[in-house]
Order: sequence, then C-alpha cells, then structure tokens
Amino acid sequence: MSESTFSVESGLTSSHTMRMVSRMKTTLNISDTTMSQLRQEAARQGRTMSELVEAALRMLLTKPKTEGTLPPLPEFHSGGARVNVANREALYDVMER
Repeated sequence: MSESTFSVESGLTSSHTMRMVSRMKTTLNISDTTMSQLRQEAARQGRTMSELVEAALRMLLTKPKTEGTLPPLPEFHSGGARVNVANREALYDVMER
C-alpha cells in the first residue's frame, strides 16, 4: 500500500493582538485512498485539508470515553409464563409433558 505524506499545521488564529498562537508542523503518513477522500471532502466543504484533519483529531480526543459501557439488552414479550415456577407440582407437570 502506498502512502502520501501530509503536512498538518495546527493552531487557531486570533484577532486579539495580546494572545500568542502556537503552530506545529507535523508529517503524517496517510494511505493514498484516505488522502484522496480527504482532498475530495475538503473541496466539497470549501475548507483546507489541515482544517479537516485538526477537526477530526479534536473530535477523537474530546469525545467522552464509553469503554465498558454496554448497550441495553433487547427485551422480548413471550406471551407470559405458562406455569408459576414457585409451584413445584405445576412445574413438574409441565416438565413431564
């Protein structure tokens, strides 16, 4: 699989003159397929590839951790119990049939 090299410049500009903005240039190895999709999406949205990559990373890093949380189990309506399991005689009668 071939990879494209993509340089990301992160940081937000600010109109406030007293605030310093730090930017970091980083090289990432991204597959050609993903890079092509990134280019297309950036063009579609009218944004830069750096903006999209930074937004995606922010979402990944700020989403709440849901590890260990399982979805609720499905519920089924079976039509009700055929026998009261607390009644041992009735339970044995049903099991023997």
